[in-house]
Amino acid sequence: MGPLNGYTIIELAGIGPAPMGGMILADMGAEVIRIDRASGANALVMKDVSSRGKKSVVINLKDPEGLETLLRMVENADAIIDPFRPGVCEKLGIGPDVCLQRNPKLIFARMTGWGQEGPLANAAGHDINYISITGALYAMGRKGEKPVPPLNLVGDMGGGGMLLVNGVLAALLETANSGKGQVIDVAMVDGAAQLMWMFHGFDAIGMWDAKQREANMLDGGAHFYDAYECADGEYVSVGSIEPQFYALLKDLAGLSEEDFGDQNNQSKWSEMKEKLAAVFKQKTQAQWCEIMEGTDVCFAPVLNFVDAPQHPANVARDTYIEVDGLTQPAPAPRFSRTPGQVKHGGHDPGQDTDAVLAAMGFAEQEIAALKNVGAIV
Repeated sequence: MGPLNGYTIIELAGIGPAPMGGMILADMGAEVIRIDRASGANALVMKDVSSRGKKSVVINLKDPEGLETLLRMVENADAIIDPFRPGVCEKLGIGPDVCLQRNPKLIFARMTGWGQEGPLANAAGHDINYISITGALYAMGRKGEKPVPPLNLVGDMGGGGMLLVNGVLAALLETANSGKGQVIDVAMVDGAAQLMWMFHGFDAIGMWDAKQREANMLDGGAHFYDAYECADGEYVSVGSIEPQFYALLKDLAGLSEEDFGDQNNQSKWSEMKEKLAAVFKQKTQAQWCEIMEGTDVCFAPVLNFVDAPQHPANVARDTYIEVDGLTQPAPAPRFSRTPGQVKHGGHDPGQDTDAVLAAMGFAEQEIAALKNVGAIV
């Protein structure tokens, strides 16, 4: 049983960071009930890793009886995840005021890109937009080239999904003391801004040029912090920032003190990077792994996410698991006494409608009547 065993989370079906947050809460032991749309059922849900461990109930929220069904479920829940634009839940009749009236201890977590308020609150957006106005996208990429989107990891997942989980957990702790619920405004743009905290500090002490790419210690500007091509066309990464780690890099790569002695002289970084690139091209990725992997060089092979589960370190730690034939990341973090687990793979939309409603006190005749009028599926 995970640390959230006994908690019930209702997740209104959405995409990206909201279901990611629900997945993590389910991995931690919470009963997460995804409310799917009557018209939204499709086979893709079975390949959606974020649906693991969740139960699925299909409710027609445009039907008055369907709406009342959800509100009765809210009375039995600890939190609800709202993935919609500001005001959508209010229009549906399931906004925070209504839900908190039914359950004063409810945590109403609202996941949006731009936040519940502000000039962009009602505008559409995606990860690339949220990280654009926080300085994150500007900082990523090669010198003289356009910024490179870091997939949708920074805005959606790090700035959104992780912040959602953090907010829900903190609110549940507070509610345990106060007995009162509250609304959480989780904005991906806020989360992306938080992820940039270190660089504001670097800038304040003159250690970062915010107007340049590939010119700073962590953006690929430094020769000792970058990825390098090997003889076989594969890549390795090094992050030998500390002097003792850099000294080991020089030793194991056979770098001369004459060419690589002045580690932090930024005027020589470009020259040293060119020379180091030539050194790494002399051996294959596997050969460099034999020389450097497991040492304090701060080294790793650059793997694609299909090959990553086979890396010995990932295998040893069970970093990846297989659920219903689909390889995916294992629950994290790891708890010594109450470990998280994936209870099951993705359920078909509506697969758990009857069982969930019955467990929440709906009589068999009520469930049948709701089906007859199309309020639930």
